[in-house]
Amino acid sequence: MASQTVGFALADEDRERLDRLVEHFGGGNRSAYLRATLKVMESLRRAERLRDLQASNHRRLAEQGIAAEELPELIRQAYKESQG
Repeated sequence: MASQTVGFALADEDRERLDRLVEHFGGGNRSAYLRATLKVMESLRRAERLRDLQASNHRRLAEQGIAAEELPELIRQAYKESQG
């Protein structure tokens, strides 16, 4: 695996916390910890994006006068109509 060293600043008061997290999640290896953190942060980003999309869709439904709880039945009806 090709790798590259990157630097970043860390406040003194955060160093102990980082060291604990690196030990726990990276087995003492900062690179392993960062790789694990990247996966978690990507998951959080996807979850935020999903929440934003859901909120947007709920607003669109409300603009059309449709309550979110009506949606499953509307989908069933549309599916039945598309089947013939």
